[in-house]
Amino acid sequence: MSRSLLAPSFAGTFIASLWLACAVAHAEPMADVQALAQKEQQPLLDTLRDLVNIETGSRDVEGLNVIAGRVADQLKQLGGTVEILQPTDIYRLDDTPDKIGPAVHATFKGTGTRKIMLIAHMDTVYLKGMLKDQPFRIDGDKAYGLGIADDKQGVALILHTVAMLQKLNFKDYGTLTVLTNGDEEISSPGWRSTITKFAADQDVVFSFEGGGTDGTLRLATSGIGSAYLTVTGKSSHAGARPEGGINALYELSHQVLQMKDLSKPEQGLKLNWTVSKAGTNRNVIPAEATAQADARALKVSDFDELEKALQDKIKNRLLPDSKVELKFEVRRPPLEANDASRRVAAYGKTIYQELGMPLKVDEKATGGGTDAAFAALKTKGAVVEGMGLSGFGAHSNDAEYVKLDTIVPRLYLTTRMIMDLSTGKLK
Repeated sequence: MSRSLLAPSFAGTFIASLWLACAVAHAEPMADVQALAQKEQQPLLDTLRDLVNIETGSRDVEGLNVIAGRVADQLKQLGGTVEILQPTDIYRLDDTPDKIGPAVHATFKGTGTRKIMLIAHMDTVYLKGMLKDQPFRIDGDKAYGLGIADDKQGVALILHTVAMLQKLNFKDYGTLTVLTNGDEEISSPGWRSTITKFAADQDVVFSFEGGGTDGTLRLATSGIGSAYLTVTGKSSHAGARPEGGINALYELSHQVLQMKDLSKPEQGLKLNWTVSKAGTNRNVIPAEATAQADARALKVSDFDELEKALQDKIKNRLLPDSKVELKFEVRRPPLEANDASRRVAAYGKTIYQELGMPLKVDEKATGGGTDAAFAALKTKGAVVEGMGLSGFGAHSNDAEYVKLDTIVPRLYLTTRMIMDLSTGKLK
């Protein structure tokens, strides 16, 4: 999608404004929901502590099985029909491990008609053993811990939103679906198709990645791609007979340099070469060299054009006797804002206004990609990302935290959104 298309259309802006105007009547927060959100803060923190204390790197299947059991048990206690799923439809990428962790799927049947889905992920980027350096702790107005912002908070927030609905004896939705997967940090090779399938007939999908430092809801995310460049040359003695070799490093350098200007920032297309490797010994002409690039786009067609440009470039070689191969992967599609998402997010603003708080909504992708994009592939309903707690430091070794003062507002927001969607206040 071009940058101009990311801006809301006049119709979308007009519709969102209407919803804002119509919802001004909600001048005061619903006292019972607000009071319950306040009571639910400490139980949520207890759950968050338990989740953080389970190490769940994307390749740590043992840890992922443990956390899946913990999440499934809590959802069962809340009255859901729950199953722990094992992956069967795996989309293998360059870095996909042999074994992929499970997903937890829960369904709550209500008395209404609206279908609402809540998603988050259980895996983290961290290696096993790193928990000791970043244990769960509360310091002032922040809770710290390994993977706490990305995305243990999202899992906990879903669990306690469902708990609040149960305590309010609210069942006016048709179905409330929960899906937490264990492979988001490696581009969801095992669960992307499941997310798309379950989301296809939903009226709304809420994704509980963190809301950043300011709690922004996101209606668009970037598509993520990868390029893999492999050059095959011929080894030879670097001192005695360098002319007998074909220097793969020279060819790789030529290829990377001629591909360095393929980004188109004005339309959100970015290509950056980030990893390279060549050679085995100082005194040997390298016979192989490889490089990897990170790509971002706002529409899939940009990836198609980029791949074609890359394939055209490798035809121009510095060393004619070298062999050059390029592979391109679309790791995540982009999430594009639509009018349904704008309506839901605009209504969320009015709910935050009841609490005397602003709520930002961003329709422009900033480079990150999430599972919300897989949820949006086949659904006509709204998909809203960033429903999680505010925080900072995702993927850091010692500074990941969430803000405690966002727990009650976010519990209030998610619970009210589900209630008002279910009862037709938000159509």
